Amino acid sequence: MPLIPIATPEFDIDIALAYATADNVTGKPIYRQAEAQLHPQAAEALQRAIALAAPLGLRFRVFDAFRPVEAQWCLWEAFPDPEFVADPRLGSNHTRGVAVDLTLIDAASGVELDMGTGFDDFRPAAHHGRSDVSVEAQRNRAILLGVMTAAGWDWNRYEWWHYQLFDPRRYPLLSDTAAPRALMGEHT
Repeated sequence: MPLIPIATPEFDIDIALAYATADNVTGKPIYRQAEAQLHPQAAEALQRAIALAAPLGLRFRVFDAFRPVEAQWCLWEAFPDPEFVADPRLGSNHTRGVAVDLTLIDAASGVELDMGTGFDDFRPAAHHGRSDVSVEAQRNRAILLGVMTAAGWDWNRYEWWHYQLFDPRRYPLLSDTAAPRALMGEHT
């Protein structure tokens, strides 16, 4: 199945792709295009999560979705720690189009909820179940975890922001050429 763009108005989310900016672990943009894309089954699960968050006055800010194999190599070369960055030889669930990195924002103000650390904070404080972050951050992480798991997502214990479909290895690894619109460069 082809990847599909994840954008408004079809998806009531805020897109802030970290790897389309220099504000990421590599210190430089990886993507040329700031377009979130997902496998259709992941897109359906994201729509379910959006519907569950809305009555709580919450929306999602998406930091990453599909990540081409080429981009995974860029991240691995900058931070080769398998606790936080998947070895591209083994494959990332992002490169399968079935993982999303996100946080919750207040729907009225657009302000991110406090999660205790920022996105891609590669320290133990980013792990789920931490009691050494504020009570507010613990509560917000629990809300995010509850909404996402109720919508059918699996979670990563090392990263409060990372969610993926169950059994992700059944989906193939994809390069930038699989994207409907290339993230890293032009299709040839």
